[in-house]
Amino acid sequence: MPKLILYGLEASPPVRAAKLTLAALDVPYEFVEVNTLAKENFSEEFLKKNPQHTVPTLEDDGHFIWDSHAIIAYLVSKYGKTDSLYPKDLLQRAVVDQRLHFESGVIFANALRSITKPLFAGQQTTIPKERYDAIIEVYDFLETFLAGNDYVAGSQLTIADFSIISTVSSLEAFVKVDTSKYPRIAAWIKRLQKLPYYEEANGNGARIFESIIRKYNITFASK
Repeated sequence: MPKLILYGLEASPPVRAAKLTLAALDVPYEFVEVNTLAKENFSEEFLKKNPQHTVPTLEDDGHFIWDSHAIIAYLVSKYGKTDSLYPKDLLQRAVVDQRLHFESGVIFANALRSITKPLFAGQQTTIPKERYDAIIEVYDFLETFLAGNDYVAGSQLTIADFSIISTVSSLEAFVKVDTSKYPRIAAWIKRLQKLPYYEEANGNGARIFESIIRKYNITFASK
């Protein structure tokens, strides 16, 4: 098997989605840290690998793939012994794909990155109320998706769970999941935390992310 190299930062949610997938597949790889906070992703060497300068970036036999959603789908398609994490059945796959797009456009872009980008770039520590509302909207949708299901795309664990837990566990640095209001989300989080590889692949990084956020002493605006 060609050597896989994952470039990224432990605190990054999309990087953790890739790490969860690699761990679930039990595929060996090398992790190379690229500190985006120190702008190492803008180095000439890294830009040759990924001109969009994003993490994670996966190197597989001299080929470079970026965007966590593309990476995790690729990994299961190439290295999965079964298709359980990314079903080949078109209807089942469509649900997983929808959840991945939901994570990309709604959870990551609209809820998380809309806070972290101005925070890290300009140290904007007072967060507009609509950003709080965006997080609550994510939790509302996710609670609905989990009605009658143990996992976000149905009855079995898929890469959609890996993608969404990486970001939801990061959103908790801003707004904790209210277990009384969102019992299904709370149960789903506990279910994933029982995975033997969860702590190394996601839990540790989520705590690092939260420790970074705490240094900024953020507050949400009342209006």
